[in-house]
Amino acid sequence: MATVAAGSTASGGWLSRGHTVAKPSFNRWMVPPAALCIHLCIGMAYGFSVFWLPMSHMVAGADAAACQNLSFFAELTTTSCNWSIPAETHVFETFIAVLGIAAAIWGGWLEHAGPRKAGLIAALCWGGGLIIGGIGVSMHQLWLFYLGCGLLGGVGQGLGYITPVSTLIKWFPDRRGLATGFAIMGYGGGAMIGAPLAVWLMGYFGTEGQPNAAAALMVLGVIYLIVMSIGALGFRVPPTGWLPEGWVPPKDAGRAMITHRHVHLNQATKTPQFWLIWLVLCLNVTAGIGVISMASPMLQDVFGTNLLSNNGAGLSADAQKAAIVAAAAGLVGLISLFNSLGRIFWASLSDKIGRKNTYFCFFVLGIVLYVLLPTWGHLLIPAMFVLSICVILSMYGGGFSTAPAYLADIFGTQMVGAIHGRLLTAWSVAGVLGPVLIANIRQYQLDSGIEKALVYDRTLYIMAGLLLIGLICNALVRPVAEHHHMSGEELARERALQHDNTPAASAKAAARGEFGLLGVLAWVGIGVPFLIGVWIALAKGAALF
Repeated sequence: MATVAAGSTASGGWLSRGHTVAKPSFNRWMVPPAALCIHLCIGMAYGFSVFWLPMSHMVAGADAAACQNLSFFAELTTTSCNWSIPAETHVFETFIAVLGIAAAIWGGWLEHAGPRKAGLIAALCWGGGLIIGGIGVSMHQLWLFYLGCGLLGGVGQGLGYITPVSTLIKWFPDRRGLATGFAIMGYGGGAMIGAPLAVWLMGYFGTEGQPNAAAALMVLGVIYLIVMSIGALGFRVPPTGWLPEGWVPPKDAGRAMITHRHVHLNQATKTPQFWLIWLVLCLNVTAGIGVISMASPMLQDVFGTNLLSNNGAGLSADAQKAAIVAAAAGLVGLISLFNSLGRIFWASLSDKIGRKNTYFCFFVLGIVLYVLLPTWGHLLIPAMFVLSICVILSMYGGGFSTAPAYLADIFGTQMVGAIHGRLLTAWSVAGVLGPVLIANIRQYQLDSGIEKALVYDRTLYIMAGLLLIGLICNALVRPVAEHHHMSGEELARERALQHDNTPAASAKAAARGEFGLLGVLAWVGIGVPFLIGVWIALAKGAALF
């Protein structure tokens, strides 16, 4: 892919980076809606759990005895047995792992190819992957579901994740945190829109009360392909030397750890700063994603009937169970909301207090909250338990949105997209480590005879320990040594690969256009679906209170 794409970039087609350099009439506030078009679509990754149960009941009249001991590899091709939910959920780990790998492999290519080409490829991979996955579900071929949603979709996730972030950081040197927060907020909020839409689609195309997951996946694939393509075509990049009108880079930024130089991708990964930030992100995500993966069963196990008014008195056992599940579903809605809004809140705050101090907040506050969670459980105070988890998940999202700005501060903006791509391998590791850690420790304690209400205590203390290690790693981050920065000749050579021929005088005057009707329509087009998703999440969360 990289070879073909690089060749076409050199030929200078309309997809090339050179053709996306902004003209004088462009306004930089048109870029965030384009970024959100992509991130709100790929953010459906967090909403895939709505498919697991319907997909596990597609084969009517399956022989339960014959299918009981089916191996995972047999499930990949069986047409006579229903899939187990654990076999289905591995697709989530697959596309998160592929996300980090794809971002690491093609991050450098993105800096030269530009956001339009990378965004369109991301749209084809994610949208096309869902369509292929839907075909796999309709044929009851689990391997095809993995190939489409897991492998191809993961490539779309990786390119779709870093493309908007790389572009926004260059447009908003004065508000790096806010800019990346906008885009990555969309990733956190994608499930708020996509999950209810998927549920509606499964019901709309379903027959005889059986939800149609295959049709829902294919329709979502088409929708996402179109919306992401619109976002990709809307991208523009600032010409070299462009700065926001009236903004002057601060001369003494030493205390804020913001460099005015640039580090090449190949040098960045040789610095201790990169690996310290890699550990910072990995540990923060491991703790957060572990809670995400088990939030609903954790709330049910710890509080049980205490989630219900009068402890469910007067309700049958089945009615109590259904009410507890409904209350726990409210936590999932709140998690999506705080995960999303936390991304823009914490990233924007980082513009004021600095990235390093923001991560200090994540780790110190996170340690306190993880240690307190078992206490809220023992005291049977579900409201404080839920509030603590919501704050934790806001910092989980905030860690993602603050990381690109942290990298730009430390390594400069020239290759921040590529460096960010390498950093996302931390997410790939954490995406597997966190859920496996919390699930295995829970099962081990259950097997040891510990009651359900207490099986999470040890795990939560371990998560607090991981955050303590992250706190130490963050404290060790220092400015990059001088010899790692690109020389003037190396920087000029790198910029030449971007095919930006804008004269210096024109660069300074570029992108000073008015924010007109098109800008208003773009923001409304993105804002309305997002606010609908927020409303749905709040409505679900209200069930807890």
